[in-house]
Amino acid sequence: MTEATGSARVITLLLVDDHPVVRDGLRGMFAAAPGFEVLGEAADGVAAVELTTRLDPDVVLMDLRMPGGGGVAAIAELARLGARSRVLVLTTYDTDSDTLPAIEAGATGYLLKDAPRDELFTAVRAAADGRTVLSPAVASRLVSRVRTPVPGHEPLSAREREVLGLVARGTSNREIAAELFISEATVKTHLTHVFAKLGAKDRAAAVAVAYQRGILG
Repeated sequence: MTEATGSARVITLLLVDDHPVVRDGLRGMFAAAPGFEVLGEAADGVAAVELTTRLDPDVVLMDLRMPGGGGVAAIAELARLGARSRVLVLTTYDTDSDTLPAIEAGATGYLLKDAPRDELFTAVRAAADGRTVLSPAVASRLVSRVRTPVPGHEPLSAREREVLGLVARGTSNREIAAELFISEATVKTHLTHVFAKLGAKDRAAAVAVAYQRGILG
């Protein structure tokens, strides 16, 4: 991660979109805002993977539907490679066929292109910190898909809420285990129970459901 003059943090970015005008607009937007540095651009998912592994940006702003290689496949490949970079989807599509595969592939967040500039900046900073970022429309859609269709909800235990709160902050299982003085196996067990109780398939979905139900925040 790059450091600006003094101790101010600079978040590095890779812009991935098949439209040059969109990339130019994003580059100009981030260039005009303090605390960001665009390291490169890619027009498809294949190039995005190659540049991410070479440039190691903090955040990859990833479009989904691109000729020559889509965003979901690129996200999955980066996850397989163990890339440090966080992927924040930035797209015009919020259908189930787009949002769920992207989140399941490993995207840290999902934002729509009509998001205000300040919301985009905030989302990039959150993604760089490993925090899950979902636009309101996407969060509602995701929650509606993962919510358990049975009457009533089994409450989370105090420890389960504690683990889920750390997950929402982007904390890894190993870090959660160290902070709570428990084993990683115990963390995984707690998460299994959390997923079952919330009707969620993964960490991002669990966080989205928890915020929707008021369990977190």
